[in-house]
Amino acid sequence: MTIRVIIADDESLMRSGLRLLLGAAEDIEIVAEAVNGSEAIDLAHELAPDLILMDIRMPVMDGLEATQTLMDRPDHPQVLVLTAFGTDEFVDRALRSGAAGYILKDTPPDELINAVRAAAGGTRTLSPSAVESLLGRGTASALGSAEAGAESGTRSDPNAPDPLDALTSREREIAEAVAQGMTNAQVARALFVSTATVKTHLARIFFKLGVNTRVQLALLVNERR
Repeated sequence: MTIRVIIADDESLMRSGLRLLLGAAEDIEIVAEAVNGSEAIDLAHELAPDLILMDIRMPVMDGLEATQTLMDRPDHPQVLVLTAFGTDEFVDRALRSGAAGYILKDTPPDELINAVRAAAGGTRTLSPSAVESLLGRGTASALGSAEAGAESGTRSDPNAPDPLDALTSREREIAEAVAQGMTNAQVARALFVSTATVKTHLARIFFKLGVNTRVQLALLVNERR
C-alpha cells in the first residue's frame, strides 16, 4: 500500500529535501506541499492524504493549531510533527493536539522514513529527546490512560508486584531499549535480531503490560526503575 503524504513546511529547501528523501521510498508518495498550516488543512480536505508531515513554526497558521483543527474533523489524516524544536511545551502540545508522532529534523533519513510508515499505520513515534521530555515532566496526558494517571500525580504502589516481572529476559531487554527511545531498527541492531522479531516481542510486551503505545511502555519502565 502506498502512503500518500503532504509536506507542510515554510522552508522551500526543507520541502525539497523531504520530497527527494521520502519520494525515494517505494511505498511513499508525496502528493502536495504546503507552506503553512492553513494551506495544509485545505490540501488535506482536497486530497485526503494518509499523513501530513507537519512543521511547527509556520506563518498564517502554525503546525500545532493546524493539527488540532485537522483532528477535529472526521476521517482526518495522521499528522507527524517534524521540527527543529524539542522543547517540553511543543512536545506536550503536539501530542495533546492528536499528532501521531514528534520527530526532530536531525533524525537520520532511514529513521524518518520508518517514522512516516509507523505514523501512517497509527503507531505513535517519538524522537528520543521527546520521550525524555515527557518522562522528565512526568506528564503525557495526550497519550492514553496510563499517561493520564502519571499526569494527575498517580503512581504505582512501590510495594506492589513489578509488572515487568511478567516479561522474559529478552522482552525486558527490548522494553528497556524502547524506554531509551530506540526505534525497532535500532533495537534489532543492538540485539542482533531481525526487526520482525522485535515487533513480535513488542506485541507480547504490550499485551502482558496492558499498554498500547511505545510511550506508555517507556513511562512504565522508567517508573519502575
